[in-house]
Amino acid sequence: MVHNESILAGCDETSILTSVVRSLNNVSNYNCITATRISDLVNIAKSIRPSLIILSFRNNQLAIDHVLLFSKELNIPILCLTKKAERDSLYWSSKSIVFTQPIENAIKSNYLAIRVRSILLLLERSIIKNERQSFADQAINKHFRNRDKNLSRYVMELDQKRVALNKVKDQIKDLYSFVSEPIRYKLISIVSYIKVSTKDEKHWEDFKIYFENTSPNFLNCLSQKHPELSPKDIKYCCYLKMNMSNNDICHVLGINLESVRTHKYRLKKRMEISKSQNLQVYIKSIAS
Repeated sequence: MVHNESILAGCDETSILTSVVRSLNNVSNYNCITATRISDLVNIAKSIRPSLIILSFRNNQLAIDHVLLFSKELNIPILCLTKKAERDSLYWSSKSIVFTQPIENAIKSNYLAIRVRSILLLLERSIIKNERQSFADQAINKHFRNRDKNLSRYVMELDQKRVALNKVKDQIKDLYSFVSEPIRYKLISIVSYIKVSTKDEKHWEDFKIYFENTSPNFLNCLSQKHPELSPKDIKYCCYLKMNMSNNDICHVLGINLESVRTHKYRLKKRMEISKSQNLQVYIKSIAS
């Protein structure tokens, strides 16, 4: 866990400030820094960004207002030591982290140290929770990036296999005139098998099996929301769902970049998506 390991105490009454500092000596692993004026307190806070700010001024409301102007975006908690006359009049934003403690309790024994430890413990747990959540989010994002990357690689491999088989088919055809008739019939049979294996429909069916394992319900939701889409449109939607770039789509479909842009433009119109809306963002939101 990373924090500044400092507590900033602001107070304009020497006797109270002395009691506060004495009590904070019982809070281990944190240094206590003091200020006797509100302006000094704010400047120091901006410089060191403490883990906790303690306030005890004759005008605590003014101190709270000045500190919150600086600290609200940093989520620095504030502990305000209050006098009886002001306890019902102090106010602050509901988004601010402000605690109060009667000053007569704070200057007695270990009351203040106990309250400060509780606040810091709560803060530490919150930081740990956020770090864990951040780590979990990073792991999830990495999983989906790897999934899309693997799926894109699978599509590329299917396409490369199809291109290789078509080259083999053409080379076999070139042998027709150099072989006997029985062998020619066998070669024709092989070419026919390659034609069936490399048909776009079969390529698409193989791709769909893999795709639906990684993005379940996407094709079903897409067809329900946009039943007017053609098979080619659906392919484009799948490629965009996989985060494939225009260049990737060019390579897979064997077309130029302008054709990809044109089809994406027509797809956007067909799906009735506004000009300002990003097509890929919209498609990725389907069944997400």
